[in-house]
Amino acid sequence: MERNISLQNGEQILAVFGDFDKNLKKIQTAFDVSIVNRGGDIKISGGETGTALAQKAIESLAKIFNTEGEITDQAVNYTIDSVRDGIDHEALYGSDCVCITAKGKPIKSKTMGQKKYVEAIKNNTITFGIGPAGTGKTYLAVALAVKAFKNKEVSRIILTRPAVEAGEKLGFLPGDLQNKVDPYLRPLYDALYEMFGFETYQKHVERGSIEVAPLAYMRGRTIDDSFIILDEAQNTTPEQMKMFLTRVGFNSRVIVTGDVTQIDLPDGKKSGLKEVEKILKDIDGISFCYLSDKDVVRHQLVQKIIKAYDRFEQKKLARQNEKRGNR
Repeated sequence: MERNISLQNGEQILAVFGDFDKNLKKIQTAFDVSIVNRGGDIKISGGETGTALAQKAIESLAKIFNTEGEITDQAVNYTIDSVRDGIDHEALYGSDCVCITAKGKPIKSKTMGQKKYVEAIKNNTITFGIGPAGTGKTYLAVALAVKAFKNKEVSRIILTRPAVEAGEKLGFLPGDLQNKVDPYLRPLYDALYEMFGFETYQKHVERGSIEVAPLAYMRGRTIDDSFIILDEAQNTTPEQMKMFLTRVGFNSRVIVTGDVTQIDLPDGKKSGLKEVEKILKDIDGISFCYLSDKDVVRHQLVQKIIKAYDRFEQKKLARQNEKRGNR
């Protein structure tokens, strides 16, 4: 089976093919086809299904270049996965920018899962973003918080995390409580520095319009007119989760992010994130958004690592069930 595609624009051809035809080589491997390029005239040879999918992938990459002006490695990998899985992902490209960083870099959704996550945040008062590392849960949440703040939709940004080791181990660290919990809050600081720039960030902190604090600081408060993000929520207890969610005041928006596969609570402690969906799933204004390994936007190895751990956990669970059955 053979299929032919023609790309006439020189810049588009270079972008779609990639350096030393690396993008075409990825497509060849993914769909078990042979691709020959003759000055923009592309011939795809192979099985019927493989050639059809390869053609769709190449055409999708050409459209991405037309709307974005570039094709990243992440876009190539995600396009191949989306075409293979039958996911219509082209609505991603040319979509609205979430935020602009201090260096002028636009932040956009890079996967359909991220796009749904962003839309859920815009349309709900409380949004839970649940998924593995590298899916942009916290980064996108901070970007949306900064956008709302700059547009004067809220007057404050509050970012918080549980400090899991806030007992004995934390006590050995130097400084006051804020100094001791700062290492746990570092990823939130880094995201804010990138969005605002360090000097602007510091000014907002001094004015009290940006607050980054451990979860314990939320107790006893009612928070109005704010964009509030609870990160690493898998490490909250059910009591802490309830305490946090009941802090929400008027004209506030809340995002809760976490990864239920990376719970660091002591043995015997339940995760508030695992329990909360059973309690709040039917309440209007609250949305649960799940991201998967397909939404990982870090190095491609991260996606493979997550899949490998998932397979390992499934095998371990199957062995445990088998042992129980043999008793």
